[in-house]
Amino acid sequence: MRRITGVVLIALGAFLITLAPLIRFYAAGKLVAAPADYYGVSELRADNARYFSIAKVKVLTASLDITVTTRGDVGEAKGDRVVWDEFTAVNDVTHAQPNIQLDQRRSAFNKYTGEGVNCCGVNVDKEPVQMTGQIYLFPFGTEKRTYKVFNSSARQSFDARFVGEDMVNGLPVYKFEQTVPPTKIATLTAPASAIGMDQKGDVQVDRFYDGVVTFWVEPVSGTPVKQEQQRHEVLKTQDGVERSVALVATAKMTSPTVDRLVQSAVDGKNQITLLKTTVPLVMLVVGLLIAIAGVVVLLSAPSRRRHAQA
Repeated sequence: MRRITGVVLIALGAFLITLAPLIRFYAAGKLVAAPADYYGVSELRADNARYFSIAKVKVLTASLDITVTTRGDVGEAKGDRVVWDEFTAVNDVTHAQPNIQLDQRRSAFNKYTGEGVNCCGVNVDKEPVQMTGQIYLFPFGTEKRTYKVFNSSARQSFDARFVGEDMVNGLPVYKFEQTVPPTKIATLTAPASAIGMDQKGDVQVDRFYDGVVTFWVEPVSGTPVKQEQQRHEVLKTQDGVERSVALVATAKMTSPTVDRLVQSAVDGKNQITLLKTTVPLVMLVVGLLIAIAGVVVLLSAPSRRRHAQA
């Protein structure tokens, strides 16, 4: 009986020892992923912003509230990809002007790496785009290096450089900065008089955007927990002359939004640590102990030869 018990214990211990690295290097990577059914609302605030008001036909200075609502399209989540839809509303709080700008975006990305996937009708404001670089998330195990990150305003990806370590609400994070060069993002028509020109009627103008986007990222989960956008947008006539401000603002996430994102990152970090470190380590230790116990039981069992001699 002892011999059977010893063999069973050794077999069980070997199984746990073998299973530990499989969970660490394979299963954890498949279990930790961006959710298909994600839903979240983020809010940003831009004080002392300047923007060209279509309603007032002039440049106004105001505090802006920006609400970004993101929802996962579960029906399009297949294989390694997830698809998220985003809607952004900008409100002029100072002049009680709601919805001065409305934007929408549909993104598809790899749920394990966060990199863009071109499928499922991805677009920005209904115009098809090529999704490249990181979309909403940085990779699990974010490193101190440069990543390509998709910028929805410019509709292309740019480098986000690692610039240092930081703390957000007591959580260690990596800080990345993305610099977007002047990029034409739209062509529209405006009254010549509204942009300081003497001629009558309307003129065609190009809207140019440049800016700096700063991300604070929890590196284990790759979750951005804070964001700041420095936006500089101007209107230029076809001769390349800058005629008016379109939008000049520094938008920062509100404290409640940062608090929510930090908690989400902490939960993700704990889950990853559990799957990649705690569970495999416990399995390895328990497996070794059970295997050793099996060897001890097996060695202590009387052999058939000794029993026969007796």
